Amino acid sequence: MSAAQLEKQEFQAEVRQILDIVIHSLYTDKEIFIRELISNASDALEKMRLVQLTETADGKIFEADRELEINISTDETAKTITISDHGIGMTREELKENLGTIAHSGTKAFLEAMKESGKEGADVIGQFGVGFYSSFMVAERVEVYTHSWREDGEHLKWESDGDGGYSIEEAPGQHRGCRIVVHLKDEEFAQAGRVRGIIERYSNFVAFPVNLNGERINTMEALWLKPKAEISEEDYKGFYQFIGHAGDDPRYTMHFSADAPLAINALVFVPGENMERFGMGPQPAGVALYCHKVLIDQHPEGLLPEWLRFLKGVIDSEDLPLNISRESMQDSALVRKLGAVITKRFLKHLEKQAKEDPAAYREFFSRFGRFIREGVVSSPEYQESLAGLLRFQSSMTDGEELTSLDEYVDRAKEEQEEIYYLVGPSREALEKGPHFEAFHARGLEVAFFTEAVDDYVLEVLREYKGKKLVSADRAGIELEDVPADGEGLSEEETGELVQWLNKSLGDRVEKVEAGKRLVNHPVAALLPENAPNAQMRAMMAAMGQELPEAKAILEINPRHALVVQLEALRKSDSDLAGKLARQLTDNALLAAGLDKDPAAAASGMNELLEALLKR
Repeated sequence: MSAAQLEKQEFQAEVRQILDIVIHSLYTDKEIFIRELISNASDALEKMRLVQLTETADGKIFEADRELEINISTDETAKTITISDHGIGMTREELKENLGTIAHSGTKAFLEAMKESGKEGADVIGQFGVGFYSSFMVAERVEVYTHSWREDGEHLKWESDGDGGYSIEEAPGQHRGCRIVVHLKDEEFAQAGRVRGIIERYSNFVAFPVNLNGERINTMEALWLKPKAEISEEDYKGFYQFIGHAGDDPRYTMHFSADAPLAINALVFVPGENMERFGMGPQPAGVALYCHKVLIDQHPEGLLPEWLRFLKGVIDSEDLPLNISRESMQDSALVRKLGAVITKRFLKHLEKQAKEDPAAYREFFSRFGRFIREGVVSSPEYQESLAGLLRFQSSMTDGEELTSLDEYVDRAKEEQEEIYYLVGPSREALEKGPHFEAFHARGLEVAFFTEAVDDYVLEVLREYKGKKLVSADRAGIELEDVPADGEGLSEEETGELVQWLNKSLGDRVEKVEAGKRLVNHPVAALLPENAPNAQMRAMMAAMGQELPEAKAILEINPRHALVVQLEALRKSDSDLAGKLARQLTDNALLAAGLDKDPAAAASGMNELLEALLKR
């Protein structure tokens, strides 16, 4: 070959800089180069498809009957991987512009962005179109064979070892498009099995056939881009099982597209089962992020809130500015905006499902409710929407039937400004306790929450749609009086008994008060408004946190026969009355879960019984 036929060129200085960065420090996974080259091939095929639609005259398109597909071949012996497309191809000038200068490669913009940010890393790289250079991470040299789509185009070969420059020469016999031959430093990426896995992971939804050594790899359609009317339930099921590596059926399917505020196509599934219920640790994010059907991140952190980690599926957005390795987004504000759109849409989807099929939603909540609770605590911006998705038993529901805060508010008395609730081990235990009866007697609904974390969730929530959430075991709740059976203590006797109890009980409680809320119980231990209750204290203890001191307020029921008898006993046998008063207090603290020493309470009961037997 004569020197005239071989054209040698030096890379521009900026191109040499980008090559140095790419080869030595930018990419975290070298396998990314296969994804980048496939993505470039797909772009070339898309451009070719547009040319076919616009250039209809005979003789204008070189090899017009070539299939629009991507072919990949591997050769372990020669240590090569070849990626070919029958796309738009390149002319001599386009080879120089795209692969050797800054005119179209975007390297200048890339380097300016790095300089302005003062950083050296992937977080400052935007959509600069330099993915081709990633091949030099693994290559000793790269050859690009090409022929433009134009009939009169040249048959060309571009070659470089990535060190300083490149050459362009004629290479007769080329087909339309590009054939990139990567001569590898070792045989890892010349192994068919290794390459197949990379294609399946990153490029499975490329719009054109991707063939590896003659076998098509990307057999699954990008369903999220198809109209819903063209997709069957079986299609959805198959896609969910593929993308989620699942064997069950999806519980819910959310498929939507939007043009504003961002261009989004999303297909998201709720699995049939929550595996974290069975003791498995927190799962990685299950919604993959794509751009133009090319995988950006299989498990993108920070895209969706942590409490949506149970979702499976795909989010594809054309608006993302991607870094060179397609592993992180340049504009984190844009990513947060994308996540917010998806999150809000999914919460509306759940609201719709809950209204249309309450029984199915209750089944969902029984398995995935922990994530809804987690969201209430960790995402204030979605708190009210998530609170509306909570389900619980209440004094106005029968058996195992569940209700919601919206239904509670609809049933509430017209003047009622609070949502009353109790947290405990079971509905039965809460209904038998002293704190419930005051509300039941007055026809006030009480919501029953029975999960260990519920108290923390409700403390964080505090109010819903303008109504304050109030624990029914708190002091200071003003309730209307209700008629009581039998005669109780007079106002004077009540005052004397309260005064004596405050002195007799010492520091067992903060203070003793007479109240009107109790009906069938003689006393109740009530917590000050901001003091943590038993469930909260147990959670804090389990987390190793220091427990704040919280003394209960003891409320007595002057109309209860036992309190009437206590007042009489105080006058005749103050020592025995003291033992009885302490035991009633211990019982109330135990019922409220506030007594630290149940054994001491049992011992006090024995002393009281012994004293009674001696009378």
